[in-house]
Amino acid sequence: MKLVIVTGMSGAGKTVALKMLEDIGYYCVDNLPIPLMREFASLLDGNPDRHSERVALGIDIRSGEDLPLFDGILKDWRDAGFSCRVLFLDSSDEMLIKRYKETRRNHPLSEFGRLDQGILKEREKLAFLKEEADFIIDTSKLLTKDLRQELEKLFLENRSYDNLFITVLSFGFKYGIPADADLVFDVRFLPNPYYVEELKEKTGEDRAVQDYVMRGGIGYQFLTKLYDMIDFLIPNYVQEGKNQLVIAIGCTGGRHRSVTIANALYQHLRVARQIGLKLEHRDKK
Repeated sequence: MKLVIVTGMSGAGKTVALKMLEDIGYYCVDNLPIPLMREFASLLDGNPDRHSERVALGIDIRSGEDLPLFDGILKDWRDAGFSCRVLFLDSSDEMLIKRYKETRRNHPLSEFGRLDQGILKEREKLAFLKEEADFIIDTSKLLTKDLRQELEKLFLENRSYDNLFITVLSFGFKYGIPADADLVFDVRFLPNPYYVEELKEKTGEDRAVQDYVMRGGIGYQFLTKLYDMIDFLIPNYVQEGKNQLVIAIGCTGGRHRSVTIANALYQHLRVARQIGLKLEHRDKK
């Protein structure tokens, strides 16, 4: 088991970091009582088929009087050869104060006093964790996407990772645009098989319908441009930290043209890259 302890100053981004680690495959637990940590780690280490390959534990000033106990636990783990790394998230006092003022939250150690005094007390109490840290990230000037990139570099061990799940969805405009669509493409300009008697009751899954929709070459031109746009957008969405993308393809009834184009895009994405992918035809009855 690989264990990462995520800790640091309140307001420096620990909660965000835990969510990001969860996105890249870590089993994350925040604010577990320190007296339970030995038992928790032993339980996961002895049960390799459940959540135990990569684990992240969030520890911070909320542990109160039990916080110093973790120093001994950490030393015991390291003396025993247990794979445990400490990530400490820090930020300048000025930035921490700004973040607390923006969120209008009280610092856990300031009570009814001044923020800067609470931050000073927290630095003193967390000093031993910062000393033991394997990695220290200053988030003062980091955007969310920058923090994600830093975590991926540290904890994905240089493996390629693409945390984007794409749903290709066909639909009919007369039934409404899907509420969760990120990108919507209208293909009602393509030849419509609905007005051809022998094709009317078929769908875009049938070869005859596909051939009719693509006749004249306009459909192929559109697909070329669509592929180019989607291939451009995907890596940029990944870099920005987006993990869900719904591409909706619409025609009038959602049975012929949209199904044909959605199927083609799905096949293109299957071949082009390794990503989570799903095809759905909402209105193909």
